Amino acid sequence: MNRYSWMLVFVLCVFITTAQDVVMFYGKGCPHCSAASDFFDKANVTNLVRFEVYFNQSNREVFQDFANRYQVGIQGVPTIFIGDQVFVGFSPRIAQNLEDKLESCRNESCVSPFTYVNGHTSAVVDDSSPSEISTSHALTIPAVLSAAAIDAINPCAFAVLIILMATVLAIQKRRRALFAGLAFSAAVFISYVLMGVGLYTAITSAGITHTLYIILAILAILLGLFNLKDFLWYGKWFVMEVPRSWRPKLQSIIKSVTSAPGAFLIGFVVSLFLLPCTSGPYIVILGLLAKTATRNTAFAYLLLYNIIFVLPMIVITLAMYWGLTTAEQAEQWRQKKLKILHLIAGVLLILLGVAMLFGVYFGYV
Repeated sequence: MNRYSWMLVFVLCVFITTAQDVVMFYGKGCPHCSAASDFFDKANVTNLVRFEVYFNQSNREVFQDFANRYQVGIQGVPTIFIGDQVFVGFSPRIAQNLEDKLESCRNESCVSPFTYVNGHTSAVVDDSSPSEISTSHALTIPAVLSAAAIDAINPCAFAVLIILMATVLAIQKRRRALFAGLAFSAAVFISYVLMGVGLYTAITSAGITHTLYIILAILAILLGLFNLKDFLWYGKWFVMEVPRSWRPKLQSIIKSVTSAPGAFLIGFVVSLFLLPCTSGPYIVILGLLAKTATRNTAFAYLLLYNIIFVLPMIVITLAMYWGLTTAEQAEQWRQKKLKILHLIAGVLLILLGVAMLFGVYFGYV
């Protein structure tokens, strides 16, 4: 259901039927949400509308709309809207406050949450149920930063940029090399953002299930183990880098670049070559965002992710332009640290996958 569809439903609810006085956003498997539902059932609250937000992207967008109109941040589930009040979490203290508010609304008509707009909001937050508070940020932000760091130190991304800079510097024009490196980085950034938006849209349109989320967590652990394999037995069976059969073609494409516009165009082409060794963490994060973030929040996280991803490219470009290093020195450093980079990536990916599984088990996401 898109934004316009649920807005129409709300209008019908408000003007055709009786006003809906209580709105609750909850997540499947959330124990505090179940307790809140039991409370409303025992209190015989019939005018209750519930929205599940763990596995429903449209409902998360509705949640964000309510938070915007009440001028409160999304802190977790359950979140309950009654009149001009917001209740976050559930405990005996929250239950007592809910009883008082419901009684007040029975005696004096309260504004429907569906029609409430930017008034004076009173929020009650339960500090005794932290497992359900700030669920959208407790895991998501560290996960995005960790996965972006993994991609940022990816050896094959370094290799591609070093080849490009060596080619452009060979023509003895440092400013041209600077602009070529920056243009290449910009192209990679844009292409990865566009691919991320496309994949995120596909995942949310299909509807990410609990099982798929667990599969993505396991994928992160497997990718981490594959990187650890490259640390222990580099070159055996396969490598978590650009396939070796692709490398001659990739080098010939890059070595044809002599200008910034050419580097910008080649950046889009090279992004496809980078996918086999960089897409794993990206797909895991996209799955996490599809489950925990609204569309606007997810887009902001994608921008942050890709800024971190291209940051080392920009640093290497500037270092070569200022003469702090040469293409040969940079490549020697990359070769020397190759196994260490795979070790770091492997450990971070395994930790990310384990954190995601724990998040599912304890109801954080």
